[in-house]
Amino acid sequence: MKLNRLVEIIIILMNKQTITAGELAERFDVSIRTIYRDIDVLSSSGVPIYTTQGIGGGISIMEGYSLNRTILSDNDKESILIALKTLQSTKYPDAEAVCDKLGSIFNSNLNNNVKDWIKIDFSPWGGNPNSYNKFLDIKASIFQSRIIKIDYINAQNEKSTRHVEPLQLEFKYQAWYLYGYCLLKKDYRTFRISRIKSVVMTEKTFDRNQIHLSESDTSEDRIEEKKFIHCKLIFTKDALHRLYDDYDVDEIHDNGDDTYTLETDYPDDDWVYGYILSFGTHAKVVSPENVKNTIKDMVTEMRSYYEC
Repeated sequence: MKLNRLVEIIIILMNKQTITAGELAERFDVSIRTIYRDIDVLSSSGVPIYTTQGIGGGISIMEGYSLNRTILSDNDKESILIALKTLQSTKYPDAEAVCDKLGSIFNSNLNNNVKDWIKIDFSPWGGNPNSYNKFLDIKASIFQSRIIKIDYINAQNEKSTRHVEPLQLEFKYQAWYLYGYCLLKKDYRTFRISRIKSVVMTEKTFDRNQIHLSESDTSEDRIEEKKFIHCKLIFTKDALHRLYDDYDVDEIHDNGDDTYTLETDYPDDDWVYGYILSFGTHAKVVSPENVKNTIKDMVTEMRSYYEC
């Protein structure tokens, strides 16, 4: 969004003496012409931005400038704070501090202390209370180029202790991952954060400048590119509330007999079977045949557990 880009440009300029239009264009994946249009918009709004030519030149902001809350509408301010709250809930580094700072800037013009009116939490009930500290320890190690010692359990229940040069935190497919160089395997590896049981930041450092990110797709959990399978299911009216939670109304077809048909694409892995079975007797697979047969086999096996 243009508003987000404009605000971020201001924050970048407040934290850097000078930056080129090319660097900003690359960061936001837009053209240099777009960046110059953004600079014109900010300048016309009263933000003291200036450009200099020649070696060492670029775009700068007047020293000592602070973000003027009057250039943003109340809706703009609320949108920014909601976005920050979302980042904060996903354990994004320093989002809480930024949210508090911007909240204090915006709050005087907003009603009912808006920075506290929303809470977003993606963590499961009964989640590990140490997860946030673990995340911050890894973040600090990346920033300081410090080797970490981790205890890890992969998807095959294999336990190991690793020394890792941490390079990057990545949020992918509903989970956080650490990408780094594993000294035990002597190769780049991806570790799922929730399966890292302990993190110790050592005194040993590494040269981050000698490393290229994403040199390898090797994962300790064998993450593969997700394949999808098209499914057709029939649900009873007792499942309707969940369907409205998970799908658009246009995807749900009313059959006129208190049943509803849904056609959608699901990841082709074990998750889909657990999801369908979570509806109990209120869902029936129509197609494809292999999914329907797998569900039948799982129900038969589950039934055998209770016949002993």
